[in-house]
Amino acid sequence: MPAIPIKAVHHLALTVSDLARAKDFYQTYLGFQVAADMGERLIMNKDSILLAIGLAPDKTQAIENDQFSPHRIGLDHLSFSVDTRAQLEEAKLLFEADSIDHRYVKELEAFGICVLAFKDPDGIALELTSPM
Repeated sequence: MPAIPIKAVHHLALTVSDLARAKDFYQTYLGFQVAADMGERLIMNKDSILLAIGLAPDKTQAIENDQFSPHRIGLDHLSFSVDTRAQLEEAKLLFEADSIDHRYVKELEAFGICVLAFKDPDGIALELTSPM
């Protein structure tokens, strides 16, 4: 049987600890807008990207004071594309001004890209990626 012919990522869903804080972060810094409010889950969109953010669906299984870790099974990081390296530099300045945890712009020559790693309020590892 051939591989399933997938085309693109349809949507992403992230579990967060504070829905209002996550909504503000993804709106302010990445330009997502609320498309649907489902109570403890928001569906947000930006261009063709759908992002669901919500509280733990089963609170009895939620770990108290849990923090994101790329060292556990599951998500390592999520990267969003931007058009230019200059946009990475602009984002870095914005993150510095607002004390958003971030790294420096790193060139990955073997892949022809530059990345700027940063974290959302729950410590979820995110990146902005541009062509070199």
